[in-house]
Order: sequence, then structure tokens, then C-alpha cells
Amino acid sequence: MTLLGGIDIGGTKCAVTLGRAEDGAVEILAKRMFPTPPPGEAVSVFLAAMNELLAETGAGAPGAVGVSCGSPLDSRRGLILSPPNLPGWDRIDIVSPFRERYGVPAALQNDANACALAEWQWGAGRGTEHMVFLTFGTGMGAGLILNGRLSAGVSDSAGEVGHVRLEDDGPVGYGKAGSFEGFCSGGGIARLARSIVAERLRRGEAPPSFCASEAELDSITAKSVGLAAQAGDPLALEIYRIVGEKLGKGLAMLVDILNPQRIVIGSIYGRQQAILEPIVMDVLRREALPFALAACEIVPAALGEQVGDYAALSVAMNELRRRDLG
Repeated sequence: MTLLGGIDIGGTKCAVTLGRAEDGAVEILAKRMFPTPPPGEAVSVFLAAMNELLAETGAGAPGAVGVSCGSPLDSRRGLILSPPNLPGWDRIDIVSPFRERYGVPAALQNDANACALAEWQWGAGRGTEHMVFLTFGTGMGAGLILNGRLSAGVSDSAGEVGHVRLEDDGPVGYGKAGSFEGFCSGGGIARLARSIVAERLRRGEAPPSFCASEAELDSITAKSVGLAAQAGDPLALEIYRIVGEKLGKGLAMLVDILNPQRIVIGSIYGRQQAILEPIVMDVLRREALPFALAACEIVPAALGEQVGDYAALSVAMNELRRRDLG
């Protein structure tokens, strides 16, 4: 049994978690959630919350502590480097205080890598040596497990697949029109839908079920379009057909370049699998190398909406594993 501490840092809220890993599974023992503190107070707030959880559960010191946070960051030195959603968090050493306080290993990873580790160790990626995890939520990012290890790249930028341009034009994602994130993310799907619906209304055509008028364009979300697609709305299904085709093109590149055993896709894919999977697989059969595709499974994330709860804990577990392997 291994006791793990986790800190999940978001733009508006944070969570400190205590978990127990045993026999290839993990159990959350206690958790504190609170608004994201100012950068100058963050470390002391996180340490106080961790101490409260340890006292509450009667546990000793954690065996390791993991931190999950948005990029950019420097995982080797444990520094947060002013992520867009955390203004003022510039060169914050988030790792050393936990090493010093508890005398245990501590590590930092970006949130996509942390979720990849969680799915690999405890979810849909278990048992693989070569796995890709795609977030497919608010944004589109990837975490890469290659040769049985997390591959973060020389500057923690490996897996930024959302920035890849799939088409010359299209919805903007990751600051780039027609990008993978532009087509395959919550924000991108909403922007794509608004554009298509606006053009349809300008032509005087009947509105779809999820948007009755031009005044409601801003209320369109990936969720509202997805629910309409599940109910059989033709325009919503057309939008998700476009999304599925672009997802298939993006996956084909990953299959051909990385030759993974499994690609695990989170959030929106799991909720819309019945609609997206046939489209995605049709594109993959046309676009990907047959031998590489035959060796690869495309599956939804097993940890589902709870993957974030396990992400930071998985960073702690991976740090222990990394040290054992040398």
C-alpha cells in the first residue's frame, strides 16, 4: 500500500487529495477543494490543506506528492511558468516545499500528462507500453506514454497535438484556425456550430432544435449540440460528422507516427462515442497505415469525469516508479 498526496491547480479552483494505491488500483481517502489562492500564498495553502487531510485520516506522511497544473511549466525543476489561466504564477517552485516538508519525492506535470498517467496506471491504458491519451475537453492536448515511460519532451511540450493544423481554415483553437483543437474541443465545437447555424439562418433556413434564433447563437455549446445530435437533430449530427472526420484525421497521424497500442480519449469522446466512433474508424481505415492501425485500439477514458481527481496522485505514483526504474 502506498499513500500518495496530490495537488491539482486550476485557474479558478484547486484540489488537494490524499489517496491510497494498492494492487494496481487507487482509492481517494480525502479531498479538499477551494478557490485558487494568489501565487504568493499558494504553497502555504496547499501545505496546510495536506496537513489537514493527513490529520483527518490519521495517516503518516505520504510516500510521494504529485502536482498537476496547466502549461507552461518546467517539470525537471518543479517550476510553474505563468500559465495563461494563472496570471502571476511566474517561476513558482511548487515541488521543493513538499520534498522538504515531508522528506519524500515530489514531482510536477502538466494536466494532460497527469491525466495520461492516471489512465495508464489505473484506467483504460493499463497493461500498455505505448499509449496516447487525448483530453478532448475544453481543449485538445495529449499525454504520451512511450516504451513504458511518460514522454514529456525536452521542454515539456511533447503532446501539444491541439496546435497541429488540420485544415487551411476552420474554427480557431490554440490560436490557430483549422487546428486539431479548433475542430475537436468543447470550445471549437461550439464555434463551429455557431458559424454553421449563423450561415443557415442568414439563408433563411429553418433553425435547428438547439438554437431557435440569431439571438441565441452565443448560447450554443458542445453539450447542447451533442444532446441535439443524440436526439437526432440533422444539423447537430452534421456538425458531429465534421468533428468525427477531423478527429479521425488527427488520430491517423498519431497512429502512423507513434504506432501506439492504445489511444485513450477523454471527455467529449466518451459522451458522444456512439456518434463519433463509426465516423472516426471509417476515416482511420482510409488514412492510417493498416499494420499500425491493426495494432492500435481506440477507446474512451475509463476514469471518465473523475480522471482529474486521480491525475495529481498519478504524478506522485509515477515519480516513485521512475525512481525505482532508475
